[in-house]
Amino acid sequence: MFEGRGKIYTFLNPVSYLDALKNKKLFSNFDGIFVDGKFLALTIKFLYWKKVKRRSFDMTSIAPELFRYSEIHGKSVYIVASRQDEVETSVAIFGEHYPKLNFVGFRNGYFASEVEIDSEIEKIMRANPDFVICGMGIVRQERFLERLKNAGYCGIAFTCGGFISQTARSKISYYPKFFDLLNLRFVYRMIMEKHTRKRYLLATFCFPVKFFIERIKGCSL
Repeated sequence: MFEGRGKIYTFLNPVSYLDALKNKKLFSNFDGIFVDGKFLALTIKFLYWKKVKRRSFDMTSIAPELFRYSEIHGKSVYIVASRQDEVETSVAIFGEHYPKLNFVGFRNGYFASEVEIDSEIEKIMRANPDFVICGMGIVRQERFLERLKNAGYCGIAFTCGGFISQTARSKISYYPKFFDLLNLRFVYRMIMEKHTRKRYLLATFCFPVKFFIERIKGCSL
């Protein structure tokens, strides 16, 4: 996955799955969609008879693998995510734990206009990083990476959701081992992040129904 060229990847959990259903064309343009959440993985196994592994862009899954790979092979990283103070803090934290990690650019994930987005994409193209990490919230981050790929970006890009914000607050490992081992990360997020509570509660009722309807309609994974 880290050795490919011109690929974009994103992640879905039961909450973001509901948004993805409204933007099927956008998500179909991605080279890979990972299952971010044990409950979604179990639902897929139950309805589609496919075993999939939970993968997320955070320190419990893909992020440390990518950082170690980048250090060993001299790869460069560019981040577009969260608030400016959070991304600056996170880059400093990553530098402490991965001193050989080469950041060729970073900025916040808030844009005032389409022109500003185009300008940032041009900046990324000039920097030509091996990896781009983008955390702008569901749909916005996917649209950004789609535009980046259409612009001719030849590296590998991942969405990362709230990973950068979480790192800025936690110093490196966001989830306590208890919540991580028991696959209760969503519970911890509801405790720590008030803005997630309504979305998780909504998904509790809507996700099983929507997912089952898609299965009945014959939609494949």
